[in-house]
Amino acid sequence: MNPRITLSTVLLLTVPPLLWAGNAVVGRMVHEWVPPMTLNLLRWVIALVILLPLASSIFHRGSGLWASWRRFTLLGLLGVGLYNSLQYLALQSSTPINVTLVAAGMPVWMLIVGGLFFNAKVGRKQVIGVVLSMAGVLLVLSRGEWQRLLAMHLVPGDLFMIAATIAWSFYSWLLTLKKEPKDIRSNWAAFLLAQVVFGVMWSSVFAAGEWAVSSSHIVWSWSLAAALLYVAVGPAIIAFRCWGAGIQRAGPTIAGFFSNLTPFFAAIMSSAFLGEMPHLYHVVAFALIVGGIVCSSIH
Repeated sequence: MNPRITLSTVLLLTVPPLLWAGNAVVGRMVHEWVPPMTLNLLRWVIALVILLPLASSIFHRGSGLWASWRRFTLLGLLGVGLYNSLQYLALQSSTPINVTLVAAGMPVWMLIVGGLFFNAKVGRKQVIGVVLSMAGVLLVLSRGEWQRLLAMHLVPGDLFMIAATIAWSFYSWLLTLKKEPKDIRSNWAAFLLAQVVFGVMWSSVFAAGEWAVSSSHIVWSWSLAAALLYVAVGPAIIAFRCWGAGIQRAGPTIAGFFSNLTPFFAAIMSSAFLGEMPHLYHVVAFALIVGGIVCSSIH
């Protein structure tokens, strides 16, 4: 197995899909309370406020932020602006199950983007890993009955999720280039804040356009406040921190397989909330997904 795949790396890459599973559920729950682009903006504004005390030094004169502003503008667009906005937009017309199904194509897009734009080699074991991992995801989503997949239909939201997945693939590969100044690269909060600053700018543009072309409104409540706090702290700050660190250790191709744990966790969460006991297909699916991760990691 790849020596970079240690227990700590596995934990780093497992935390994001766990939090993202909750993000898909919460995003669907609040889709009638707040418009998607506005939800993304509010989420990252809260994250920005939380990160400021930890890394405000990046705004000082001479900071690497200004020398690398073009790179952080691109990272902010792909990771903070486009991916999250498109995901929430997808949840307006699609279900969390469909969204996680479409997002399950992440390993495939990671291989395609890496091979076409980042000179990454695609080996036979990576392809086998994709097949195993995707089989596990489909098993979860079908609840062990393949006929359920034939009854599923794609809606416009699923197309938005495909675009989001492609944007995230480019974002993940860009993280491996390590072109940031050391003063930012060495501080996780500074590295994330530098992306969020520009990401909030992009999100503001998208939200402004949303309010300009539609009759948007926000239904404020304590439930919405709790949802915003969750998506800002969990799927945003914690998940981005863990994903970035995991990418640096394992690379985007292997990390992409861990994203397939998202629908698995989503199914488990649904079972827990509905009071249903786990089934045999959950165990088999988990084994297939893990098998895909292991296979892709072997050299």
